[in-house]
Amino acid sequence: MDPRLVDQALRDRPMLTEDEKLLQSPKDEATAFTRSDPWRVMRITSEFVEGFDALSDVQKGVTIFGSARTGPDDPMYQAARETARILAEQGFSILTGAGPGIMEAANRGAKDGGGHSVGCNIELPFEQGANPYVDTLVNFRYFFVRKTMFIKYSNAFIIFPGGFGTLDELFEALTLIQTGKIYQFPVILFGARYWAGLVRWITSRMAGEGKISPGDLDLLLLTDDPMEAAQAVIDAHDAQTAAGRALDAEG
Repeated sequence: MDPRLVDQALRDRPMLTEDEKLLQSPKDEATAFTRSDPWRVMRITSEFVEGFDALSDVQKGVTIFGSARTGPDDPMYQAARETARILAEQGFSILTGAGPGIMEAANRGAKDGGGHSVGCNIELPFEQGANPYVDTLVNFRYFFVRKTMFIKYSNAFIIFPGGFGTLDELFEALTLIQTGKIYQFPVILFGARYWAGLVRWITSRMAGEGKISPGDLDLLLLTDDPMEAAQAVIDAHDAQTAAGRALDAEG
């Protein structure tokens, strides 16, 4: 491979994260496994316990995802802040990955609306500090633990323009909805121009070739309006609450 085509910043990592250690293949020596992976299970368990304990008071939450590279002068930053403000005023806790960009905008909007601002930070090879608008900060070593918290303590996902991590969270939620693990859980794509190409591909390729059902397209809401995004979350929460009351009455 032409070395000019390689991003050396991705090769020269300053630290080895716990996620990476977990995903490494076991060493040849039998003792290496007994010294590392079984004990790592204890650390994973403790991380789940810490997350559940820290977020146990979040009964009405929404997670907002998007790029950490979005600056305060970007219209999407302002839109994320406004969306979070509207939801915070309606009693929603705002959850993010705690970092800069869209995450900062959403946590900032939560503060604007007098709501609870939550940040779930992740250990990365490069340092990522929490933005200054977080009320409750939880630090995670493992992506899959953090992703569980986002799903468990959210009633909806709002997905602003972002990169691989944003897409990861988007399709994680869609998979859980499609397979019936969660329900009445809106996934809102904010920024019609940004997401249009992906939606066209999902429609023409995935649905067009029968890889997903036509009804699966209804799992996504595309919007450019903070009020529309917020109202979709509010309506879904009302439906979830009504369904829960109905189940309690039947029980």
